[in-house]
Amino acid sequence: MIKMNIPDFYKIYTPITAQPFENSEEHTEIAPCDALKPFIRCFWGSKKPYVKTGNNSRLIIPDTCMDIVFNIDYTDNRISNRFCGIDDASFISDYTERQGRFVSAFGIRFYPWSAIVFAEEDIRSVKNGFFDVGQYFPKLKKAIEPRLFDTVTIADRIKIAEDYLLKNLHSERLNMTVLTALDMLIQRKGNVKIDFLARDLHISKRQLERLFREYMSIAPKCLSTLVRYQCLWQETLFNRGFNFMDAVEKYGYTDQSHLLKEFRKYHSMTITDAKTKALKDVAFLQDK
Repeated sequence: MIKMNIPDFYKIYTPITAQPFENSEEHTEIAPCDALKPFIRCFWGSKKPYVKTGNNSRLIIPDTCMDIVFNIDYTDNRISNRFCGIDDASFISDYTERQGRFVSAFGIRFYPWSAIVFAEEDIRSVKNGFFDVGQYFPKLKKAIEPRLFDTVTIADRIKIAEDYLLKNLHSERLNMTVLTALDMLIQRKGNVKIDFLARDLHISKRQLERLFREYMSIAPKCLSTLVRYQCLWQETLFNRGFNFMDAVEKYGYTDQSHLLKEFRKYHSMTITDAKTKALKDVAFLQDK
């Protein structure tokens, strides 16, 4: 039996980005309405249109989420979009070509289990991929994209997106075996053996892998490792008493070297450098 209802998932697992404290005119994150909180991690983007200047690069870490992104270019009077599948590696997102342009952005971030609830096509092959939104969400693209020029604030765009998402939420597409597996995986912070997970669910390992790929486009072992990394990243940021040896035991790493190596693999830098980069936004907000 699943130990918690679907709405409870987001209460104990809230994935974060490399810069979770950023809150500027160019980028902010806003929680959805209560009815969408089990499915939408956040809405994000620019608060209003702005002239793009300065460094455009941004570190994107594997946060176990999937995103729909709309980039609005008022200079050229055009909108570009993309659907970003779940990633298992970090990369640099660079918009240097937009320097000096009058632009804005709007994004919708799904949890790993929730993109299937809104998608109109099979999502089993979206891992590490970038696609036109219309390929997997044609109705959403048609309903939201044409209205982005006329609704310039992120608050107004969220209203449009929430209205669409609430009317097109298909929770019946969720698979109970996958949700039960997610329950175990999240409760254990990713520190779980897939063989044992399959055994507890009374299915084969191959069946579990097939279900995870069908509903989330990722293998259970890969997702469990990413959940562990996300939980570790959050603990290093929010737990002032963070201790490496305690974390090694808690998350099932072989030793401290294993922990540090895996963190660097997914974050592209050391824990110290990652914290310094993230906390710069806190210092900036305090100085304002």
